[in-house]
Amino acid sequence: MAKRLTDPPYLSFPLRIGAQGAALSDRGAHVRDQIEQVLFTLQNERVFRPDFGAGVQALLFEPSASAMWQVTRKRLVSSLAEALAGEVDPRTLAVDVTGEDATLTITVAYALATLGVRETQSFTVGEA
Repeated sequence: MAKRLTDPPYLSFPLRIGAQGAALSDRGAHVRDQIEQVLFTLQNERVFRPDFGAGVQALLFEPSASAMWQVTRKRLVSSLAEALAGEVDPRTLAVDVTGEDATLTITVAYALATLGVRETQSFTVGEA
């Protein structure tokens, strides 16, 4: 019972229905799914939330310069802090963006708000 209060089940993303019903995931996987949705959703892609998303695929075509990475980091932290409100402690949210050739790597570090567990997730966009 105590685990259910600190780490309740969440619906998996993308939604999958099997013989046992909807697929479930734990809190860590749920937060990773939310981060993935923010990173790979283009702004104006969602009708009722036009400001949702970071659209990182478009960053592949931007010049590779440290000034651009600073702006990108700030934009990603802002988007993620809003989308992960209540799930992640916003003071612990850290984003690192690196890119070379046709590959962009985004690393997101954070602590789960109620559990205090630190996690790091990496996402690669482009040729891997």
